[in-house]
Amino acid sequence: PVPSISWKRSDGNSLPKKSEASRTKAVLEIPDVQQEDEGSYECIAGNIRGRNVARGQLFVYALPEWDKKIQNAFLSLYDSLVWECKAKGKPSPSYSWLKNGQPLLSQERIQIANGTLIIPVLNMSDSGLYQCVAENKYDTIYANAELRVI
Repeated sequence: PVPSISWKRSDGNSLPKKSEASRTKAVLEIPDVQQEDEGSYECIAGNIRGRNVARGQLFVYALPEWDKKIQNAFLSLYDSLVWECKAKGKPSPSYSWLKNGQPLLSQERIQIANGTLIIPVLNMSDSGLYQCVAENKYDTIYANAELRVI
């Protein structure tokens, strides 16, 4: 006999409200997939002769997107600067910094950790255009800000 088909999530969560099964229920469609749709899904087919289950895993990846960007700063000589940028994405983005288009690395006066740049004591040579770069394997995004030491 023709089997009846149903869908469910293996983790016990309910199917996404926006999901639709085809008329025969052989296809499950999830439009506008979001992070919360990630997980294991099961297609169960059964009739009076038996039952079969097919399992599949849905992974949702995301381009980097800014949560927090750096802003222009106009600071006095000897002030300190703390700039933090944060991005979300999947896989989680990694960060790097540029000053006037050149890579900026941690050194004696400058501390860089993840999306944070710290210059404890500013001098005139710190003025310039800075960029925080967030990237994962799907995209690279830039946040720009000017630092002017006066």
